[in-house]
Amino acid sequence: MPTDENAVSKDFIRDLIDEDIRIGRFGGRVHTRFPPEPNGYLHIGHAMSINLNFGIARDYNGKFNLRFDDTNPTKEEQEYVDSIMADIHWLGVDWEDRLFFASDYFGQLYEWAMQLIKAGKAYVCDLNADEMREYRGTLTEPGRDSPYRSRSIEENLDLFERMRKGEFADGSHTLRAKIDMTSPNVNLRDPVLYRILRATHHRTGDTWCIYPMYDYAHGQSDSIEGITHSICTLEFEDHRPLYDWCLDALGIYHPQQIEFARKALTYTVLSKRKLIELVRNNYVTGWDDPRMPTVSGLRRRGYTPEAVREFCARLGVSKANSIADFQQLEACVREDLNKRAVRVMVVLKPVKVVIDNYPEDQVEWIDADNNPEDPAAGTRKLPFSRELYVEADDYREDAPKGWFRMSPGREVRLKHAYYIKCHTAVKNDKGEIVELRCTYDPASAGGSTPDNRKVQGTLHWVSAAHAVNAVVRLYEQLFNKPNPDDVPPGGDYKDNLNPNSLIALDKAKAEPGLANLNGGERYQFMRQGYFCADTDSQSGKPVFNRTVTLKDTWGKTENKPAAKK
Repeated sequence: MPTDENAVSKDFIRDLIDEDIRIGRFGGRVHTRFPPEPNGYLHIGHAMSINLNFGIARDYNGKFNLRFDDTNPTKEEQEYVDSIMADIHWLGVDWEDRLFFASDYFGQLYEWAMQLIKAGKAYVCDLNADEMREYRGTLTEPGRDSPYRSRSIEENLDLFERMRKGEFADGSHTLRAKIDMTSPNVNLRDPVLYRILRATHHRTGDTWCIYPMYDYAHGQSDSIEGITHSICTLEFEDHRPLYDWCLDALGIYHPQQIEFARKALTYTVLSKRKLIELVRNNYVTGWDDPRMPTVSGLRRRGYTPEAVREFCARLGVSKANSIADFQQLEACVREDLNKRAVRVMVVLKPVKVVIDNYPEDQVEWIDADNNPEDPAAGTRKLPFSRELYVEADDYREDAPKGWFRMSPGREVRLKHAYYIKCHTAVKNDKGEIVELRCTYDPASAGGSTPDNRKVQGTLHWVSAAHAVNAVVRLYEQLFNKPNPDDVPPGGDYKDNLNPNSLIALDKAKAEPGLANLNGGERYQFMRQGYFCADTDSQSGKPVFNRTVTLKDTWGKTENKPAAKK
């Protein structure tokens, strides 16, 4: 039973495991695995599967394996292996010393194929791909036996050994299971177990020129590793009879395959083929582009592993495919970052403020709390001087009703500092505001006055003399429709790419403590949202990615509702 007594309400998979433990199946063991194919980077859908498989092993005090199902060398690369391992580690998963590859078992898989031939359960077929498709039949019509199905065991053994030695051209021969060409399950109509494929493997090099098919290698790899519960997504449900047939035909240890439903995510695509297309055709900057749903993209955007795991936990496990709202993921990120992110001030679209009655050469160092949600986070010192930067959007010459930010004659609060009042807006020849002339109330230090007068607007700011030049990338969802595949006939999912998914602001001004960052540091920019320092940051020139906006358009300041525009 689960080791955590509080985690008693489970899902249908854990219910099945509980029953297996009750009846003593697998000797009470629980041993799961995550078996990625190293042909791309992991995405949020994989994170759900990892969270489930590792979570089950952890909850039942069992074991968890990471195994790469590397049976197709034409699409697999060491880069993908390395990225997958890094992503899984980042998610907080520990496979201990149980890292495996299906290629580790190529020798055993070949011997088992020979065993199937000797038992009359597999044969070498000369049909090409098109002919095989024609013989297979349809969902409503049975297939037909291959003309090579009746070859003798001796002939099949000879041909298979010669396939192994490289005597035949790619695609000229396959090894097929001899099951039932009239089966209503197309997967049982003599499926291919091995194909000839001259391609250099990222681990075995050119040792092999025949490679096992995924459906053949997967179950036997589970068996070799002693997996108890082989947890797969729902599209493998129709493949389970083949999984079972191979294990039973070989008479080897038999894990239980269990399928659960995939979860799609609005405003994104999780198809590996489409993600590869986006990368290779430069619709994004790479697999770790912060707009991508890849784990590396989420990490670069500033998501935390805790938030991703919480999102997976909230979605739960079901038997029916469904679509999760992207906002659910963003909510988990906000909740987590709200507790941990240091509050800082960064002005995205700056305009200069000059405080006429503030001493020209004076600099004050003001205390600012790092995170009001975390008293242990402490405080930091911020410089305050005569010339500041504020957001250009925080000033309106003709302020509408309900406007609580800067306008002529209106008093506002500068966060952690003073009350100021604008009296003049300086414009250039084009009529653009380039400077705001203000006065301040020296008695309002710390944001209050002796007469306790009320000021409704609170603005963030940066001292001009101490400001750090920064680039801020404002990311939105990559697609502008909840379902990117929602296109008219003849359309393409890429037609729904969001042209505003990235807006780069290269004149932002940040407080001085943000000058030198390594990348990965997370902050809440006051009134702006949550941001993460990007790995593109250089000394004195930080680059920030917007992780997620605040809960509303403006966010909140001092726990008060955002001002209306």
